[in-house]
Amino acid sequence: MDKEGLFGRELMLSECRGADERLLALAEKRPGLVRANGKLTCSRCGNQDWRKMQATPCSCGNACHYCLHCLNMGKIKSCTVLHHLPETNSFARLAEPILRWQGRLSTEQQRASAEIVATVHSEETRLIWAVAGAGKTEMIFEGIAACLRKGGRVCLASPRVDVCLELSPRISQAFPAVPLALLYGGNQEGYRYTPLVIATTHQLLRFREAFDLLIIDEIDSFPYHDDAGLQFGAQKSRKKASALVYLTATPSRRMQHDIKRGNLAATILPARYHGYPLPEPERVWIGNWRSAISKKKKNRFLRLIGRQLQKKRRFLLFLPHIQLMEELDAWLRELYPERRFTCVSAGDPDREEKVKKMRAEEYDFLMTTTILERGVTFRDIDVIVLGAEDRVFTEASLVQIAGRAGRHKDFPSGWVCFAHAGETKAIQGAIRQIRSMNREAKGRGLLHGPVSVLPK
Repeated sequence: MDKEGLFGRELMLSECRGADERLLALAEKRPGLVRANGKLTCSRCGNQDWRKMQATPCSCGNACHYCLHCLNMGKIKSCTVLHHLPETNSFARLAEPILRWQGRLSTEQQRASAEIVATVHSEETRLIWAVAGAGKTEMIFEGIAACLRKGGRVCLASPRVDVCLELSPRISQAFPAVPLALLYGGNQEGYRYTPLVIATTHQLLRFREAFDLLIIDEIDSFPYHDDAGLQFGAQKSRKKASALVYLTATPSRRMQHDIKRGNLAATILPARYHGYPLPEPERVWIGNWRSAISKKKKNRFLRLIGRQLQKKRRFLLFLPHIQLMEELDAWLRELYPERRFTCVSAGDPDREEKVKKMRAEEYDFLMTTTILERGVTFRDIDVIVLGAEDRVFTEASLVQIAGRAGRHKDFPSGWVCFAHAGETKAIQGAIRQIRSMNREAKGRGLLHGPVSVLPK
C-alpha cells in the first residue's frame, strides 16, 4: 500500500497491507474504541450501545472490548489503532468534456439537475424525492461533473450491492475518462484511489472526511434506513465542507416532516421522465395462498400466473420468504415444464447472472424476494406481489416494487397486482401514495398519457 491508499481512509493495521513503516509513521492515529461522555464508543461506526460491545481476552494481554455492530467489517477492539491520512485530492487533472452523456433531460429533470449543481456549489444538503422511473441517475450527472470540475472527490453510495452494480456501467458510460472505483463486500478488484467512487454504504465506514460530494441513493432501503452505524459512517466519510444529496422515491415520514418544517431542502418530482403516469396496482384477494403452495392446491394466484403466460407477458413475481418461493418454484416446474423461469434471493451466488438473463428476455418470468424491489430496470415488465399482506412488504417496499413496471419510454405502462389474503395499511398506503403522485403530476401538467387502465 502507498499513501494514496490511506488518503481519506481510516483503516486498521491489518487492512494496511504492504504499507511500510514510514507510511504508518506519517499516518494520523486514534483508538478503535474510545470513551465519549462516559460511554465506550466505536470510532468506526459510532456505536455506543453496551449491548453491542463484547469483552474478551486479547492477544495484547488485556481483556479488550470489541464492537459487535460493525464486526462484519473486521474486529475493532480497545487496542485497535486506526490509521488515516487527510484527503488531498491528488488526482490528475481531468480533460473536458468530463461528462459525455448525450441524452436529454425533461424539464423537471433539468430543474432537479440545476438544484443539485447549486447544492454542490453551496456545500449543503438536499433530498431528491422522485418517483420510481423518474430518471434520478441522469439528474445527478451535472452535479457530479460540477464537483469533479472543481477537483473534488465524489462518492455515489447505496445500501444495496445490486444498485451499485446497476449504477457502475451507467456512470462509467457517462464519465468514460474519469477513473472510477467500485467498492462492495466480496469485490475481488480491491481498492483504488480515484476521484469517483461507487460504494455500498457499509464501505463508507472505512472512509473519513474523504468526499466533497456524497450522493446516497435509496436512503430508505434496508439496512441503511434504520442503522445508526451506517448513517454515522456516511457522515464521517464527508469532508466538513461538502455537499450531501439524498435520492429516494419513498422518503421516511421523518424526512417528509423535515421538508414541511423547512429543515430539509427538497426537490420533488411526481412524474416519470417519459411523462406517463405510474401504474396503479390492482388488488386481488387470493385467500390462503400459503396453504395452497404447501398442499399444491389450485388457487386464484395460479390463474394470475397462467393469464400472464397465455398473454406472453413477462413478469416479476415477488414473494415474502425464500422457503415459500422455493416450494412454489418446484410446483410451477411441474405445472409449466416448458416455461423458462427461475428464482433469486439475496444469498443466491448467481443472482447477477439471472438478472442479466431476465433483461435479455431469456426468462418468461422471474421469482424474487424483496432483493429486487429497487435498483433494477427491465424493458417491458409486469409485476405480481404474491402475499402482499405479509409484513415484509412495507408501504415503501410496495411502492418501489410497483415502480418496476412501466419504466421504459417505449413501454410506459404495465400491470401491477397486489395479490393478498387480506388488505393491510401498507397496501392501502402504497396505492394512496402512487395515486397522490399521479394526481400531483397531472395537476402540474407533467403527464401526457392516461392513468393505467387495469385489466379485468
